[in-house]
Amino acid sequence: MAKRIRLVCSAAALVPLAVLAAACSSSPAKPTTSAPPANANGSTISETGSTLLFPLFGSWQNAYSSANPKVTITSGSTGSGTGIADASQGLVNIGASDAYLSSTDVAQYPGLLNIPLTVAAVDVNYNVPGLSAPLNLNGTVLTEIYTGKITSWNDPAIAALNPGVSLPDLKIVTLHRADSSGSTFLFTSYLNAQDPSAWPSSNVDTTITWPTVPGALAETGSGGMVSGCGSTKGCIAYIGISYQTKAAAAGLSAADLANKAGSFQPANATTIAAALASFPAVPASGAESLINTSASGGYPIINYEYAIVKKTQPSAAEAAAIKAFLSWIVTTGNTSTYLGTVDFQPLPAGTLSVSQTLISSISG
Repeated sequence: MAKRIRLVCSAAALVPLAVLAAACSSSPAKPTTSAPPANANGSTISETGSTLLFPLFGSWQNAYSSANPKVTITSGSTGSGTGIADASQGLVNIGASDAYLSSTDVAQYPGLLNIPLTVAAVDVNYNVPGLSAPLNLNGTVLTEIYTGKITSWNDPAIAALNPGVSLPDLKIVTLHRADSSGSTFLFTSYLNAQDPSAWPSSNVDTTITWPTVPGALAETGSGGMVSGCGSTKGCIAYIGISYQTKAAAAGLSAADLANKAGSFQPANATTIAAALASFPAVPASGAESLINTSASGGYPIINYEYAIVKKTQPSAAEAAAIKAFLSWIVTTGNTSTYLGTVDFQPLPAGTLSVSQTLISSISG
């Protein structure tokens, strides 16, 4: 998982030299150039990262700043990879990420904390007009779609998962994230968990080498995935749950996905809660995979949304401001007032305790 903080540059021989040189930089996405200036009348907290979390983070930001007018909060919807890179380089106070840092990452980039903030999910959406009910899909079929082995929506493998459904003879257009994305990490984690021989763990990351599929498209950010898939008939994409209202408005449907138990489930509060309850308590590091639940009623692509924060901040004042804001997020900010509008779920009690311990360890 250490490579999440740098670009994956495998299969270099297959990439033109000029393209490879441009791609293989030291981070998965260009970090911000500098941290914002301090607020002369109070504190400034800076954040970049997850586009999945961004709608909720904006709500938190507005509410907290309104109640604490001396605190200025800046945020950027840049993708999880940039959030991690910016936080690790000290360019921002908080890197928002759908992907946790593994023990290897923490050893390579010492002093970074994984702090769970809330619980989210990633949907698989598709643009196939005329289908009234959600399609059933699993990791094997999705892997074959994203590797170009399945190219039409009426393929027998899709039909076998959806008996009685009249599937059109329509070309499938795969869409993936162009930027370094936690949603990519979660989606590819699911493919690997469901079919590890077909989708190896070496191709699970925030930035990956996508298989060559004729006609495949790439978009930046969750919003770009919605607009790109909405304008492309036959498209399939993976999009965070906080964008599902926009996805529906764009004419996209969401699939019911197979979990480890073989049950097909939609992403909603009930199925996310069922999946969450099936996993062990989060470790003291806060890093936990919630992919491919064995609970029959659980949705298989859920995750903690993380604040990636340096344990030691430049000053005691900055540390205090960050601790106060994060403490508010995992308590007041974890209520339906904020989570309900974007379909996020609150932290379970055990994870909340771990998050509070991690927050309390921040110093300056």
